Amino acid sequence: MSAETAPTISVIMAAYNGAALIEETLATLTAQSFGDFEVIVVDDRSTDTTRDVVAAWADPRVRLVALEQNGGPVRARNRAFAEARGRYIAALDHDDLCRPERFAQQVAYLDANPEVVLLGTAAEILENGVVTPSGYAPVTTPHLVGWLSLIENPLVWSSVMIRADAARRLEPFTRPEILYAEDFDLYHRIQPLGRIARLDTPLLVYRSHPGGISKRFVDTMEANTLRVLAGAYAPLFGETAHETAALVATHLMAKRPVPDRAALAALGQALSALQVWYLAAHDCDAQDVRLIKWETARRWAQVGRTGLRSGTIRVADVIAVRPEHLGLGYAGVEALMWSGLVGGARRLGVSREGAQTLAAKIIRPGPSRAKT
Repeated sequence: MSAETAPTISVIMAAYNGAALIEETLATLTAQSFGDFEVIVVDDRSTDTTRDVVAAWADPRVRLVALEQNGGPVRARNRAFAEARGRYIAALDHDDLCRPERFAQQVAYLDANPEVVLLGTAAEILENGVVTPSGYAPVTTPHLVGWLSLIENPLVWSSVMIRADAARRLEPFTRPEILYAEDFDLYHRIQPLGRIARLDTPLLVYRSHPGGISKRFVDTMEANTLRVLAGAYAPLFGETAHETAALVATHLMAKRPVPDRAALAALGQALSALQVWYLAAHDCDAQDVRLIKWETARRWAQVGRTGLRSGTIRVADVIAVRPEHLGLGYAGVEALMWSGLVGGARRLGVSREGAQTLAAKIIRPGPSRAKT
């Protein structure tokens, strides 16, 4: 097909043993209000009927590329990207679902904001048949998304749309050696070419299920996430970049409890240094700064609550080592006391339900009864 008739959007999809779910995903593309797109599905040598399902799909905009050997999702996605002809590249995994206005809203935003090279959207979570909001920041700016990329993965891959001319400057498009964290890696690699941003309307439904990659390959994903963070931190932390990245990856991203007050203090110091570094390098307005500080404080508070509930730290530790600009963050004193009491009761062998009941009685006792 000639360049004159190339579509606005190329949807790239790596598929492996997705026969049970991919039809529902493709149906959400057929239902898009913006119809100028192609879909390139690369089947990574599935052992089920995925190829047959895609080949039989009636929409002529959907094209199947069948690989002769299984090479993994990154190589399959890179093959789809190599086949893409659109001005914009839309990411989508074979088990996720698009809201009807996703493409229309993303194209409109990218057309109006040429400095943005990659645009995600807010997402909802589908698990066990129930759709719930995600735990991502509810309100964003491009600078907030850029900041969050230093301490977490700020975007759901299936929600992302990228300018093809920027994507083609990355070699390769996604790196096979960063398997299962390749999207996070791409967000870092593309930022020198322009801003990354997010639409705060939930236009993507992420399907969480036991067969999902994020559930099956946790160790590989976490190791490669650590690698990405260590590379990003090297200019600031030098020889201690890997150690600092391990704190963030383990306790902020993976949400494992800090082992002691020293680790909590080190993490707080790292967050403070990273935040100062980011704000000095970017022209953030008052709203950007407010959101960056709020979302950082919210995450710091979650680290504190996790440690308190596991019993590895105490309320006094959280208060003693908190960075001043984070304050108590998203958690007030009562919330910290609650987590601390639950953790203390658990250390004494009380069940989770019993510990929560005990904490509730201490922090929020019932009304006193007058003697008669």
